[in-house]
Amino acid sequence: MEPTPSNLASLLRQSRINAALGWGLVGIIALTALGNLVLGNFLWAGFAAVVGGLAVLPPVARRDPLVMIPWEVFVLAALPLLGYTFGVNVAFREVATYLSVAALALIVAVELQLFTNVEMNYQFALLFVVVSTLAFAGLWAVSRWLSDLHLGTTLLLDPMLSDDAIEEQLMWEFVASAVAGLLAGVVFELYVRRYASVRRDGGENA
Repeated sequence: MEPTPSNLASLLRQSRINAALGWGLVGIIALTALGNLVLGNFLWAGFAAVVGGLAVLPPVARRDPLVMIPWEVFVLAALPLLGYTFGVNVAFREVATYLSVAALALIVAVELQLFTNVEMNYQFALLFVVVSTLAFAGLWAVSRWLSDLHLGTTLLLDPMLSDDAIEEQLMWEFVASAVAGLLAGVVFELYVRRYASVRRDGGENA
């Protein structure tokens, strides 16, 4: 099938370089998940597990270790894990988290088309990315709130902050999620179009 911008399956690569980078990132994500699990950071451990699971689904399903989603997409999906691990400032971590969700939404869209009867055209997939990012902002806030209540964490209910400050910070997170979702939609549009064009011209052989 000739790859076109509407053919999301064209994002699936089969090359040694991409596979090596992808599996290397899977290893880093696995170590991150294990480390967060040992430290009791269950939300981040679960997030890492989701990223890693989506990473290995195509090679496992196709029984070919070379078949993987582009490594650039997985790097974007892993950004908040790296930011949290290395203690990057909170504002950047939040934006990175929502960009990561956008990358995960794109991966889910691709894998739904590959392994189920669901079919998405290119434009609907981008809308799916944006809407999923916005929806995740609410789910992530609720998850942190429940974690603070039942696990004793301070992911959202920071005792050093007033209620007004927590509420303001949460509102800015929602703004960040909207911006990140829209930005990711534009970036993915350019990326998918360029990548499909490269594949059509026979330039993706590495």
